[in-house]
Amino acid sequence: MPTLTLGSLELAALLAVARLGNDAYGLAVRRDLTERTGRDYSIGAVYTTLQRLEDKGVLKSRTGEPQPFRGGRSRRHYAITGAGARALRDAERNTAALWAGFGSVRPEPA
Repeated sequence: MPTLTLGSLELAALLAVARLGNDAYGLAVRRDLTERTGRDYSIGAVYTTLQRLEDKGVLKSRTGEPQPFRGGRSRRHYAITGAGARALRDAERNTAALWAGFGSVRPEPA
């Protein structure tokens, strides 16, 4: 089976869903990404990325109960799949292989 390639935002979003567990819904994922990366991703970019991950089979989603206040909307909750867990392990292994044998960055002599 070929290795699934994830973009940097896809990988960050997949990790956010894995970290958040049962609390993984769009705005929570966005907050987690903003806190960890220092970038303010638009909610549209986050939802597009989550949908792309679901299309790739590494996430699944379900619609939760409506919020308990008048006019409260349902949240779409995300969970990582077995394929998603494998993709995270592969990404970690690939990153470690890239960094293997690399020391700290030193400026070249002038």
